[in-house]
Amino acid sequence: MSDVRLLGPAEIRDLAELLDVTPTKKLGQNFVIDGNTVRRIVRVGEVEPGDVVVEVGPGLGSLTLGLLEAGAHVVAVEIDGRLAEQLPITVAQMAPEAADRLTVVHRDALAVTELPARPDRLVANLPYNVSVPVLLHLLEHFPSLKSGVVMVQAEVGHRIAAQPGSKVYGTPSVKAAWYGTWRTAGNVSRQIFWPVPNVDSVLVAFERHATPPGDEELRKRTFELVDAAFQQRRKTLRQSLARVYGDPTAAADALEAAGLAPSLRGEQLSFDDFARLGVARV
Repeated sequence: MSDVRLLGPAEIRDLAELLDVTPTKKLGQNFVIDGNTVRRIVRVGEVEPGDVVVEVGPGLGSLTLGLLEAGAHVVAVEIDGRLAEQLPITVAQMAPEAADRLTVVHRDALAVTELPARPDRLVANLPYNVSVPVLLHLLEHFPSLKSGVVMVQAEVGHRIAAQPGSKVYGTPSVKAAWYGTWRTAGNVSRQIFWPVPNVDSVLVAFERHATPPGDEELRKRTFELVDAAFQQRRKTLRQSLARVYGDPTAAADALEAAGLAPSLRGEQLSFDDFARLGVARV
């Protein structure tokens, strides 16, 4: 949509100076200053006109404007009051004809369980320090989210999309797999951020499962098993799941009943293996 202008390095710095905003590590603030990267994220997210997109941590509005340019309705969740107040003003200036498609929610994303509109997609440059908790929280509370893409710290992104047997496969990998299928969708240069972070970034895309793997009780049981299995990675499942089942013998019996060897370790189990254990555990 030609009426939308994206933010560049000069506009980002001017806005930060206007608001007296110094990007903080505490809030994981690194602002995107490159329009090509913004459009790339929107393209990977497969955002279409009319989509309702939830964006967490919009910051100064770089990605927000890109989403509006694609014709989406954006629900932006921002914890910083100054940024939340400024975002509609910025959009009115840079995308006046799209301003009515923006809704700003001034809250901590981890406390949000309802939104003004039913979101179809999640597209966000997630604050690095809380990226996994925020991601899992939104997927849990908003089953209408059918797909999306998030930009996260590379180490975290590879962990989310990891498969069984990988060195980085762990709790986030299995919990994310409860909700859908995940893939890394490309690296992102440090130079497109201000300030330049000291870590690499990656895009992670997902498609939600058409049918949920189970109800909320099964999810809780399965996630408890996942947490226990990866708490001490070197231990066998017979040992690591002893706390959940009461003792190692009971854990071994449960594993064998599910067709799993007690000598296995958590990183060797697929999402389906954990879910099968969860189903058997009543």
